[in-house]
Amino acid sequence: MKLSDVLIKPILSEKANKQTEKMNRYAFVVDRKANKIEIKKAVEQFYGVQVEDVNTMVMPSKLKAKYTKAGFIVGRKPAKKKAVVTVAAGESIDLYGEA
Repeated sequence: MKLSDVLIKPILSEKANKQTEKMNRYAFVVDRKANKIEIKKAVEQFYGVQVEDVNTMVMPSKLKAKYTKAGFIVGRKPAKKKAVVTVAAGESIDLYGEA
């Protein structure tokens, strides 16, 4: 798998921001087939930081339903894989693009 295909997008939520501030951890949505070694290499290459630890979790698909004029529509949101990456002390990743 190419390293450019591993990272899909960073997760920018309140929980992820708290972990970033307190524990120097960053969360990403990654490809379902990516393993921890590939995730570590991709983060180090794209952001230029030293990665200490990678934790992964697979989030199952969710059933979603909504009521519209056409009736009740039921569908599924796809499953996704998350990775929480711990960066070495003193280093940080600029996710917001601030200079």
